[in-house]
Amino acid sequence: MAQLVGSDDIESFRMDLSEIGRSLRASFRRQASSFRSNSTLSASEKDDVVDEENMLAWAAIQRLPTFNRLRSSVFEEINGNEANVKTKRVGDVTKLGAVERRVFIEKMIKHIEHDNLQLLQKIRKRIDKVGVELPTVEVRYKNLTIEAECELVHGKPLPTLWNSLKRIMMNLVRLPGLQSEVAKIKIINDVSGVIKPGRMTLLLGPPGCGKTTLLKALSGNLDKSLKVSGEISYNGYKLAEFIPQKTSAYISQNDLHIPEMTVRETLDYSSRFQGVGNRADIMIDLSRREKEAGIVPDPDIDTYMKAISVEGQKTNLQTDYILKILGLDICADTLVGDAMRRGISGGQKKRLTTGELIVGPTKALFMDEISNGLDSSTTYQIAACLQQLAHITDATILISLLQPAPETFDLFDDIILMAEGKILYHGPRNSALEFFESCGFKCPERKGVTSKKDQAQYWHGTKETYKFVSVDTLSRKFKESPYRKKLNEELSVAYDKSTCHRNSITFRDYSLPKWELFRACMSREFLLMKRNSFIYIFKTVQIVIIASISMTVFLRTRMGTDLVHANYYLGALFYSLIILLVDGYPELSMTITRLAVFYKQNDLCFYPAWAYAIPATIIKVPLSLLESVIWTGLTYYVIGFSPEAGRLPSAACTSPVSVVFKE
Repeated sequence: MAQLVGSDDIESFRMDLSEIGRSLRASFRRQASSFRSNSTLSASEKDDVVDEENMLAWAAIQRLPTFNRLRSSVFEEINGNEANVKTKRVGDVTKLGAVERRVFIEKMIKHIEHDNLQLLQKIRKRIDKVGVELPTVEVRYKNLTIEAECELVHGKPLPTLWNSLKRIMMNLVRLPGLQSEVAKIKIINDVSGVIKPGRMTLLLGPPGCGKTTLLKALSGNLDKSLKVSGEISYNGYKLAEFIPQKTSAYISQNDLHIPEMTVRETLDYSSRFQGVGNRADIMIDLSRREKEAGIVPDPDIDTYMKAISVEGQKTNLQTDYILKILGLDICADTLVGDAMRRGISGGQKKRLTTGELIVGPTKALFMDEISNGLDSSTTYQIAACLQQLAHITDATILISLLQPAPETFDLFDDIILMAEGKILYHGPRNSALEFFESCGFKCPERKGVTSKKDQAQYWHGTKETYKFVSVDTLSRKFKESPYRKKLNEELSVAYDKSTCHRNSITFRDYSLPKWELFRACMSREFLLMKRNSFIYIFKTVQIVIIASISMTVFLRTRMGTDLVHANYYLGALFYSLIILLVDGYPELSMTITRLAVFYKQNDLCFYPAWAYAIPATIIKVPLSLLESVIWTGLTYYVIGFSPEAGRLPSAACTSPVSVVFKE
């Protein structure tokens, strides 16, 4: 919705909405009064009255301009005098308050699994009714190999002072042009596969088998120091041809969040940085086709879809929806916290890490061990919601889990089994047992057969005696199986880019314009400054107290210009410099603790480095100048610096180092 609307248009839009709302409420009151007076109306007749109200309200919305129509919806409200009487009003979806959003989500989703399924089904039914096509992403990887080069260390590799010194000396005595010895480690070894849209794939394997590296490689978040060979493509586009970080989302197993922010604020800012993606274009196309066909949508579904497709909102209805389905609504206004600050639990942090990325508009999700720290019931609930998202909205989802419960395992469509950087099986979940039985093993579901301790008890081959089957042997048998041959056939056929939806692939680095990125980062920095207001107040009071003490220590209102008195000036200047330097240490520690979150969000293309650094500078520099002014104003004349009035402003605005001795 790249339309620009002036202040006059916005004001007229509000006037139109208010007039429509007043006329509709008056009409609904008359209908409600007549409805109450006639108690003999049947249930079908009552439904007809409600449908008539919806038709009147929708007709009023259809008369609005396109920009206003995409922001207007029909809301249901309870009459203040009579609780049983509900009326309809036309309102702006961007003006929903916090209470209204919470009540709306509570009405839409009472039982998470059942009601979320119904919500997604209604949305898909509305989209399919007018023939709108949803964007999908098919991820392919072919002959993918990832290597890491590690430098060989002679002797003990512990980073002690003596070992570090020996390593430096060996590097110095090495002949010019002679390269250091390196060892190449293959993390991923020649793997191929297809992650299809509309299916949820489970990635299983023991720790250290390369699951995280594979997920990072497919999502475009791999470390630059690793050597990658092979091909990864999204809908036929290679990773270098678009921005994979904006097309897909990688959910890390590390919970990195700003501890001073609440759960709701974390999701709100994440949603704000990620934008609405293709939701706005889908809503424009959907509204146009429904208007041409004369279709009246469900008011609640229309409200939800319009509320999550409007750009530039500080708070979004999508945040309340994610809080509800992840079970975080009970701690929405609780600080995230850290080791030094009480906050949410470890399981809630894990769910927050998941919600931080799925609150965005991406259609491809790569999730790395999202069940760590969660009980089996919560894991099943999250996996069920993700399954509904994949099957109904055609999302592409690849999830890595450790020892999932049987009911959670049954939710997945496909399985990828990995060991030692190789894929042992990639295919339908129901065919996994059949494949391993063909290899000579009769094993329960979800049980690996790559360990020497486990293989013997599951061997059921009658013609041959048991012999340990290595990972290489299992990988070779999989390459010879019909499942791998089917994958090879799919990979051999190039993806037709002409069938790719125009909004499936993202070519922009960031979702928001530069000014919006700056405003979002500025508002977050201001929020964090308010949360740490005690520190800044304490620093100001502290510097006042120290300045008062310093005035008595360096009390020299009249001094000469000889060498002895010059040392007094230098001592006072040095002391002032040290005090102001130490006063900035708390700010330094807070900045360092937030660096991990900055690197994470910067890698995910939430915002560039300048959008993070400039707001912090604009907010923090005036505070530092204020402390310098307070210190200089209290100590300047008492210590006995140059008494001219013109020297004081320059000394206060720069630093004590620039103070000039009086002549």
